[in-house]
Amino acid sequence: MSVGRVTTITFESNEAADVAVESYVKNAPTDFPGARQLLGIHSDGNVFIAVSLYADNEAMERATATRGKALASIQGIVSVDTKVGTVEINLSR
Repeated sequence: MSVGRVTTITFESNEAADVAVESYVKNAPTDFPGARQLLGIHSDGNVFIAVSLYADNEAMERATATRGKALASIQGIVSVDTKVGTVEINLSR
């Protein structure tokens, strides 16, 4: 069963969010090769929401070390909230 991880990051400024978003867009496809789908949403100026879908928990856990390194390298983070769950619908048109 597919699993999804939703990470909401709040930054200290819009500028810090802009820098992080640019880095994520550039690096995420190669940093997370095991992800079936990556989605990034820049919201409210200083908030970024990253959604990643994986085939199973094992695939998601393999990405956890890279995720930790990526988060540690980002400047200006105020808070990080992560939720993990099973994917119940994945529709794209």
